[in-house]
Amino acid sequence: MGYWGVYVGFRYVDVQCGGGGGSGWASDCVCCWVGGFWWASLWAACVGGAGELIAARAVMGVGSALITPAMLAILMWTFTGPARAAAVGVFSTSAGVGMAAGPVLAGFLLDHFWWGSVFLINVPVAALALVGLGVLVPNFRSPAPRPLDPAGMLLSIGGLVALAYGLIRAGQVAAWSRADVWAPIVAGLVLLAVFVLAELRVKMPSFDPRLLARRAFGGGNAALGLLFFAVAAVTFYNAFYLQGALGFSPMKAGVANIPTAVGALAGAPIGSRLVRRLSLRPVAVPALAVAALAMGWYGLLGLQTPLVWIEVLLLIQGLSVGMVIGPVTAALISDLPLEQAGAGSAVTNTVRQTGSVIGIAVGGTILSIAYRRAVEPLLAGAPGPVQEQARVSAEQARHVAAAIGRPTLAQAADDAFIHAMHVGAGWITAIALLGAVVLLVTLPAAGKKPHDDETRDARADLGSR
Repeated sequence: MGYWGVYVGFRYVDVQCGGGGGSGWASDCVCCWVGGFWWASLWAACVGGAGELIAARAVMGVGSALITPAMLAILMWTFTGPARAAAVGVFSTSAGVGMAAGPVLAGFLLDHFWWGSVFLINVPVAALALVGLGVLVPNFRSPAPRPLDPAGMLLSIGGLVALAYGLIRAGQVAAWSRADVWAPIVAGLVLLAVFVLAELRVKMPSFDPRLLARRAFGGGNAALGLLFFAVAAVTFYNAFYLQGALGFSPMKAGVANIPTAVGALAGAPIGSRLVRRLSLRPVAVPALAVAALAMGWYGLLGLQTPLVWIEVLLLIQGLSVGMVIGPVTAALISDLPLEQAGAGSAVTNTVRQTGSVIGIAVGGTILSIAYRRAVEPLLAGAPGPVQEQARVSAEQARHVAAAIGRPTLAQAADDAFIHAMHVGAGWITAIALLGAVVLLVTLPAAGKKPHDDETRDARADLGSR
């Protein structure tokens, strides 16, 4: 649910704040959104039921999404030249580092405190961010008001919800011919097509498809969307592999993912330095190809794989992904005229979050279907109710096996899961490699310098309004 909140936020922020030509003060907007995120985190830590938790997570998603595009636009107005590319690169990489470091902190908190602590930890972090915003961040405002686009928001959100539901439903029933599978998928695709057509007719759309017509910007965003698709899917697999198949505790699984965070943190500056020397394409394309092959390495993991090899895999994956996300995002946003920086950041962030949402949905569907097909022959002789539960997932099968004292059933579930992960890893690798091909085709052979069309005096004038 948090992902849908994130998407709603990205669709709204470019309209209201200085990030993309809205009527609000950019850093004031960010302070409001950080405050909302703070409140939602506190709410999530104290809820008493699943319904409240889902609602709180949705609000957290909206709050976090509203922050990102406005902050990216503030960076564009604050920095120029190489400093701008470096700032955007650090900003973009921080998301990858957070995704990798989050499980470590969450594992520690779950091992030592109650489950709500994973949300309560956000409260002091958000409070510190509010102080930093008030003291350090200039308050820019774009001069061009941008109206709300409710039709575009409803069409895009409805299309993505329907598409993701249909894909997830396919994994649940292991069939594509059922109406409750193909009908939502078709409806989602139709709604998204209507959304694009509607946005092309709007004078000032909140999501401007015309920006994607720029070869480098559109191709780079497509590649980033495919990369985030692959990263989200493989991260989904990684969680079930470490904690399910290998039996790691949340804390141990979080610690095992530290190399991913370290690699992403190191990859961004390495990629930025190489881009300054070689240009973007000869750096980003090989890095994305290496990331794809690292994800394909999951097809070689098993129940007896030494932990050291898993750590090497995660380090290579984090390093290569970090070398792509930061430099590519910085180049895409910097390549736009300054007045389109907010709109470009909204498009880029929406594409990335959409890739993540669809990646989890498709990756989970592939995993579910492959698991069911692999586990079916291994369930012969088990009682009917046991077979039904074991078909749902490897986690359900392990639970049933422990309850009835059948370790062979748990072993069968583990074997079927490993097979399904190998199948999914092949598809994920293909998707990520497609992203590398897109970068190769669309990025210019020589790197472009960011646009510096606006002078610092103009930015100071905007900041003083």
